[in-house]
Amino acid sequence: MDLNNIKTGLEGTIETLVTDKDTADNYGSGAVKVLATPRVVALMENAAMAAVDMHLPVGYVTVGTKIDIQHLKATPVGMRVRVNAVLEEFSGHRLVFTVEAYDEKELIAKGIHERFIVELKTFLERCEAKKL
Repeated sequence: MDLNNIKTGLEGTIETLVTDKDTADNYGSGAVKVLATPRVVALMENAAMAAVDMHLPVGYVTVGTKIDIQHLKATPVGMRVRVNAVLEEFSGHRLVFTVEAYDEKELIAKGIHERFIVELKTFLERCEAKKL
């Protein structure tokens, strides 16, 4: 498996418009119509994947294993959100990213996200074997 194209400093960015489906009351994580923390986490994971996916060998993917964030500010429906991920550490199959989310006004969340590179076929086989 050739991972020579994966280097610290790789960046990924995701942008989205907050809609009703992104809110805490929709996710069941609160009773308020603001951007839900679980949605912020998913956007952070997507930004991290965007940073490295194109550099992975065919048949390999990354899976999230850890996330530690602070959701600092609320974002209402109708605002745009931009999430950035920067690869800070790469060792073996382990990837560690700093992640930050901004709405149109300010920093709304920040944290650290860890992912691992896995061979998709083997990963899915092991997962399915749990059923037996």
